Amino acid sequence: MDLDPAEVFRQEAAELLESLESALLDLGQKPGDGELVDAAFRALHTIKGSGAMFGFDRVASFTHDFETAFDLIRKGKIAANHEIVTLSLEAKDHIRLLIEDPISTSEAPGQRIVSNLQKLLAGDGAATVSPAAMAAGPAESAIPPGGQQGWRIRIAFAPEVMRNGANPLALLDDLRELGQCTITANTDAVPELSALEPLDCLISWSVELAADCTRADIEDVFLFVRDEMDLVIEPLGDAEAAVVPEPPGLHPEVAQQQDSTPTRPATSAPTHSAERDAADRNDAVRRTDAKGQTVRVQAERLDELMDRVGELVIVQARLSQIAHAGADLAIKAIAEEIERLASGLRDSTMGVRMVPMGSLFGRFRRLIHDLSRDLGKPVEFVTVGEDTELDKTMIERLADPLVHLIRNAIDHGIESPERRATSGKAATGRIELSARYVGAQVLVTVQDDGAGLDTARIRAKAEESGLLALGAPMSDHDIHQFLFHPGFSTAKTVSALSGRGVGMDVVKRTIEAMRGTIDVSTVAGKGSSMTLRLPLTLAIIDGLLVRVGRSRYIIPLSAIEECIELTPEIEARARGRNMLDVRGDLVPFLKLRQLFCEPGDPKPFQKIVIVTIGETRVGLVLDQIIGSHQTVIKTLSKLQADAAMFSGATIIGDGSVALILDVAQLLTMSHTQRSAERPAEAA
Repeated sequence: MDLDPAEVFRQEAAELLESLESALLDLGQKPGDGELVDAAFRALHTIKGSGAMFGFDRVASFTHDFETAFDLIRKGKIAANHEIVTLSLEAKDHIRLLIEDPISTSEAPGQRIVSNLQKLLAGDGAATVSPAAMAAGPAESAIPPGGQQGWRIRIAFAPEVMRNGANPLALLDDLRELGQCTITANTDAVPELSALEPLDCLISWSVELAADCTRADIEDVFLFVRDEMDLVIEPLGDAEAAVVPEPPGLHPEVAQQQDSTPTRPATSAPTHSAERDAADRNDAVRRTDAKGQTVRVQAERLDELMDRVGELVIVQARLSQIAHAGADLAIKAIAEEIERLASGLRDSTMGVRMVPMGSLFGRFRRLIHDLSRDLGKPVEFVTVGEDTELDKTMIERLADPLVHLIRNAIDHGIESPERRATSGKAATGRIELSARYVGAQVLVTVQDDGAGLDTARIRAKAEESGLLALGAPMSDHDIHQFLFHPGFSTAKTVSALSGRGVGMDVVKRTIEAMRGTIDVSTVAGKGSSMTLRLPLTLAIIDGLLVRVGRSRYIIPLSAIEECIELTPEIEARARGRNMLDVRGDLVPFLKLRQLFCEPGDPKPFQKIVIVTIGETRVGLVLDQIIGSHQTVIKTLSKLQADAAMFSGATIIGDGSVALILDVAQLLTMSHTQRSAERPAEAA
């Protein structure tokens, strides 16, 4: 086996812990939901069993102690509440630490968590017995009917149970923990050695359990293998004895040995012949195939596949250029067919890398839960557009910026319950995290219903910091951009969450590195929103290939609004101010020949490509528009780190390199140029 078993467990445990956290957070909103309690208990039970199987004994031990206490909630003897949910989330965090670093993680936090939970469940805290448990009556009694404290149990597993990962002996050990057991193995179904399948479980067991547990306690031991076994549970006081059930799917030789055994009572589960069991398995396979299966693949393999597809797209572009330069129709037909296949393979590969935004949104429920508790601000968290898909690399890089935006929304945006009451708002604030497609982009918005941005205060802070001249004219949109300046903060005091001016500048740099932008909008007293505009992927984009002087460049097609011609009349009307009149709107433009220091004079009738991000537009003056281009993005080396105008490079059809223009940086450069021109015009 190439994979490290411990790493396999860590991957599976990460998914289980995510499910556990989701169930606990939902339970905090709906304490009486039994399905959520069952979901949390199943996750704990699976982590315990898998941890013991893979050698994570500390994980299994702590989870067992915690599961035992949590089981009282599941049985309805104790009602869940906010304190229990909060402590359960701490237990989940401790389990994660034990899995990630089992050696250096201290046991003291786990002991404290279990002790505190037991106190809560015993009534020392806010936990109370639920009405359902109080009204349960004799049916919930730990003493089984029949007058004796004990059970007679017959256990027969399906032959393939061990192939599916279950350990029958470990389950019997769990049964022993309920009380004193007398276990007898029945080996009548075991064939001769020559006919024995080593991985088949052909032993059944008879158990007499002397304990004051309930039938549900016994069934819980076999919770995850119930569909792969026959289980008969009867009180020890019952005069009617149950026969050992026949394990489903036995070999024909084994079935012949059991012909003389008594038949099972009519109340027991029906037996299955080998043929019937095989048919059931075939039906199950067909049902599974109909629903679709998933395969766990290492992320590195997906990245490698994407690189190979990128190289294929580059080679295909070169082949198409050579084919169109010649006159051989057969070569052209083959080139077009390869282009079609490469395009389909590219789309399929990119689709494999796409991940629903819901996988990212779910991470912030815990963040908001903890911040709401720490700041004393009740907050309702709403997500919209969880099915919107984004490249997995984008998802990973987007997590930290969204953490900063959500923390700021709660800390700065949402008011305290007292202030909200004086403003006529509900005591509970609201934060909405949404995602939606807009063309070739994904818009991710963090919106709150707080007090909104204080534009006057932001301006005053910018003037105080020397970032803005006193009384200089500036739009609200531009003033809000100071929030992303390094070290800028309007907080009056420094706290553990904010006040040092660190975070928003990192958010902007991270989003721009992803070729995205941030739009800020606010309404005083109503709230504010931060919208991130992101490309669908960072691997392959559609671009426009252009020429400036002797060099060629790529402009991302998603940023292009339109293309026009720079006639001598238009240039004359500009009067050297680098402003363009586009249907009544003034649009600044940059001459790329001057910006890139291209020698020589431009030819007449240059082209202008109008690019836009959010509400900002700028024209890029260039020499020639060559055409659309499938662009495989290659990152620049550290030697080109200072080339802020370019976000990467690509290889075009003739094998030469074309740089990809960073539209966001060009817009910033245009804004700086306009700011420098204003004082000169005023003078």
